[in-house]
Amino acid sequence: MARDILMTQSANVTSIITCMIYHSKFKKIIDISQTDYLFEAFDQDALDKYLESGEWRGKAGACMVEGFCKSYIKDVRGYESTAMGLSVEVLKTFME
Repeated sequence: MARDILMTQSANVTSIITCMIYHSKFKKIIDISQTDYLFEAFDQDALDKYLESGEWRGKAGACMVEGFCKSYIKDVRGYESTAMGLSVEVLKTFME
């Protein structure tokens, strides 16, 4: 299953969407952010080693943009923090 998911990302665009909601009696923040990763084709031997390592477990889409997938990133459109689960750049604008 992980191989199939990763192969759909290879030489393709993968979009990661993160939602942030904060609500207090003083402030309400709702944000939906998207970051697109454009990947080069994955090397099959490197993909096999990644799958065997098990590092993909627990990763959304079996993807580790800070690990295996990093060397295949051709372009990033959006904030990389979105892929980590919290759009820090968006949050900062509300904290200033």
